Amino acid sequence: MRACVVVCSVVLFVLGIVPGWSGETRLPLLDVRAQMDATRVDLDPRSPQRRRVGQLLFLGGVALTSRDPAFGGFSALAVDGDRFTLLSDGGNVVRFRMGADWRPHALVFSNLPAGPGTGWDKRDRDSESLAVDPATGRLWVGFENSDAIWRYAPGFARAEAQVVPPAMAAWPNNGGPESLARLPGGRFVAIGEVPHVPPRAWAGSEAARLHTRDARVFFGDPTAPGLRQARFAYVPFGRYDPADAAALPNGDLLVLDRRFALPFHWSNRLSVVPAATIGAGRVARGRLIATLDAPLIHDNFEGVAVTREGADTILWLVSDDNQLPIQRSLLLKFRLETRMPKARSPR
Repeated sequence: MRACVVVCSVVLFVLGIVPGWSGETRLPLLDVRAQMDATRVDLDPRSPQRRRVGQLLFLGGVALTSRDPAFGGFSALAVDGDRFTLLSDGGNVVRFRMGADWRPHALVFSNLPAGPGTGWDKRDRDSESLAVDPATGRLWVGFENSDAIWRYAPGFARAEAQVVPPAMAAWPNNGGPESLARLPGGRFVAIGEVPHVPPRAWAGSEAARLHTRDARVFFGDPTAPGLRQARFAYVPFGRYDPADAAALPNGDLLVLDRRFALPFHWSNRLSVVPAATIGAGRVARGRLIATLDAPLIHDNFEGVAVTREGADTILWLVSDDNQLPIQRSLLLKFRLETRMPKARSPR
C-alpha cells in the first residue's frame, strides 16, 4: 500500500511539472459506423424554379451532413454511374450509391491506407485532387503539401506507387497539385493552385506571367519511373485560383476556379480548356461557361467530376466546408449545354 502511495505521488508530481502536449492533434478519422443525411437544395434559394446558370442546366443537389466529427472537408470526387466517392483534404473517404431520388445508400466510411508522412496530422494527408482510370478502377491522388502523386488499387485497397515529380517539388506548401485529371488516351494533367510559371519558362510580360499557374502534362501514369512529362501554363479567369479539373468526353479540360473574398465569401468559375492547348510550352486559356456566386448557391467548391448519361455530359461539384458550421458540404449536378460561348481572354 505504501509503495502505491509513493508511486501515485511521484506520478502526480511529474504531471504537475511537465507541460501539456502542445503539438499537432491527431488527424480526425472517419468511424467505420457510417452515417450521413442528404437534404435537397436549390440553385437559387430566392427563386427555386431557376434552373440555368451560364451554359449549365441545374439538375439538382443535396447538402450532406453526418454526426461523425471527421465528416466534411471534401476536396475531390469521382462518379461512376450511381456510385460516388468523396475524398476529403484529410485523407477521409466517403463512398455511397445514389439514384434519381437523391437518397444515399450503401454508405461506407474509410480512410486512405497510406500516404505521405506518418499520417498523424493533416499536413500528411492533404489530399486535394483525384483521378480515376475507368478501365481498371485505379485511383491517383494529388497531395498538396508534399507535391506528391500517389496511385492506389481500386477502392483504395492499398497504395501501389508514389512520386514527387522534380518539376513540382519546388511548388510551395499549400499550393501543390490542387487539380489532377486523367485525359482520354491516358495522359494526366496536374495544375498547381499557387505557383506561377517560372521566369525562365515564360516569354511574355512579367505581369502576364504572374497571372499564370504552373501546370504539368504526364504522358501516362504519373507514378511510372522515367515517364515523359512537359510544362504548360494555365491562365485562370480574373483573381481566381484553380481548385480542380476533369476531362470532358472530347478531350477538352474542364477547370474549376475558386476565389475567396473577405469577410467570408466564396465564388467559383467553370471554364473549358481546348485539348490542343495542353502541351509543352503551351498557354491554356479556357472558355468561361458558368459562374457560381451570390445570389445563387455558393460555397467553397473544390471538386469536379464529369460523367455521361446517354448523349448528355453531366458535371458534378462538391464543396469543402472546412468543417466550419457556417459552410456546407454540397453535392450539385448539372448538364452541360451543347452551345458553347466563344473563347475570350481573362480579365
